[in-house]
Amino acid sequence: MKEITAKQIDSNLINMIANEWMLVSAGDESGYNMMTASWGGMGEMWNKDVAVCVIRPQRYTKQFLDEQEYFTLTFFGEEYRKALSLCGTKSGRDMDKVKECGFTVKTAACGAPYFEEAELVIVCRKRYVQDFDAAAIPDDVKEKQYPNADYHTMYIGEIVEVLSK
Repeated sequence: MKEITAKQIDSNLINMIANEWMLVSAGDESGYNMMTASWGGMGEMWNKDVAVCVIRPQRYTKQFLDEQEYFTLTFFGEEYRKALSLCGTKSGRDMDKVKECGFTVKTAACGAPYFEEAELVIVCRKRYVQDFDAAAIPDDVKEKQYPNADYHTMYIGEIVEVLSK
C-alpha cells in the first residue's frame, strides 16, 4: 500500500460508503473490532480533512471507538462483499470475525487496526463525538430509521493517514 493524501482519493465516496460499504474498526493490540457501515461521509471541518461515521449504541465496535483515540475506515473490492455482510450481521462478541473473513490485521502508525486486503484505508484521529438528539431528528426519520429509539453516536475524525493499493 502507498500513502496518499485525502484529496488524492479519486473514488466517489458517497457511492463507496452507501453501496460498497466500509468497515469501521477501532482498538489496539489487546483487542479490537470492526463493523460494516453504510452511513457516513467525508469533507472538511476546522481546516482539516475529516471523515464522519455513526454507530448505534448496541454495536460492539462502539466501545472500542469510545475507548480509543484513533479509528479506521476500510474499503474493499467486490470480492469481499460476503465478508462485509458477515461483519455487518454478526457480532465480534460472539465470534472471531477476522478469522471467519480471512482478513489479515495490520496496524497504522498510530496503532489503529486495518486490513491488508483493503483497497483503501482511511485512518482517523477522533476529534468530536456527539450522541444524536432524538428531539432534533424529524419524525419521519425516527419512524423509519429508529423504531427502537437506538439513536446513533456520531464520530468526526481528522484524517491523519490514507493508504491506497
